[in-house]
Amino acid sequence: MLPEVHLVAAARPNLPKLAALWHALAAGPEFCKPVLLHTGQHEDQAMFGVHFADLGLPSPDIALGVSGGSHAVLTGRSMIACETAWKARRPAAVVVAGDVDGALAAALAARKMGVTLIHLEAGLRSGERNLPEEINRRAIDAISDILWAPDDVTASRLRQEGHSAAAVRAVGNAMVDTQMRHLPAARARRLPRGLSRGGYGVVTLHRAGNVDKPERYIALLDALAAAARHLPLVWPIHPRAAAQMKAFGFVPPMGVRITPPLGYLEFLSLLCRARLVATDSGGVQEEATALGLPCLTLRGATERPITIAAGMNRLTAPEELPLRVAEILKTRADPPRPIPLWDGRAGIRMREHLQAVLEGEECRAMVA
Repeated sequence: MLPEVHLVAAARPNLPKLAALWHALAAGPEFCKPVLLHTGQHEDQAMFGVHFADLGLPSPDIALGVSGGSHAVLTGRSMIACETAWKARRPAAVVVAGDVDGALAAALAARKMGVTLIHLEAGLRSGERNLPEEINRRAIDAISDILWAPDDVTASRLRQEGHSAAAVRAVGNAMVDTQMRHLPAARARRLPRGLSRGGYGVVTLHRAGNVDKPERYIALLDALAAAARHLPLVWPIHPRAAAQMKAFGFVPPMGVRITPPLGYLEFLSLLCRARLVATDSGGVQEEATALGLPCLTLRGATERPITIAAGMNRLTAPEELPLRVAEILKTRADPPRPIPLWDGRAGIRMREHLQAVLEGEECRAMVA
């Protein structure tokens, strides 16, 4: 019987990363059985369910159904649920993607049970030590047996932090693998009525620091309205952003077309034909950079500085947004500077390394 490797998805951004590994494992050679485990942190169809079909993934083999509550409540309940699941069905290894609370919970449970723990997208750092995602990613890295970094610079940072060279592997950007796989299908889709290629910008907002504080949120809404005077904007709104807009009594900004959350292919179709994107999402920064799409990141720092070095991303304060949009419209975008290992082969590298880990070669190297 083949050993099971459990791929843990908690939130929507985890799925495109795990999909790269899933499809690489499905392509062979066969040395393990991949099992999808969904903690439940994102549970509704719009935010999570439709992505499985879009990404060519089966429904989760294990669904824990844990969602809601504070950081501590969600982490604790998810950790208990993971432990219960793995007592009944023990995996040979657990792959945790990203940095949300469900990912931290799964990592803690696996480590305490003595299951080999692999962190996919290890080593990202924004320097914002109070940010929940920064706390989680540092904690997951600290306890992982294997750390899969998206590039050589990030892998080097992990070694500088004290992780052994044998534990760290630069495998490439799994998000790019998935984007390259699905880009033809995304481009074949029709744009929503009234939109034309290069004739609009895309907006995404969801982080607590942007939408949970009324003064920050209203500043962003005002900035979007001002930016929309230069370029129509489309905003597939995150449920958190929508709920907070209603709670604060704010109204949608003029010139901004708000839509429900989109599936993976719908969003990629919108993004790949936009003129620019304004976002607070880490994954969207990567997707935009890989597409050669100018990205304005509505945060004071980013855990993906490589996107800035590539010339496609710029940290942007709310009051700067209208000017930055106007500047982009006046200039021809330069192609992004190539990023090594963002080549669509991250899944293959992960598969090869995972096989070495399960067959004991990597374990012997780490002990030596």
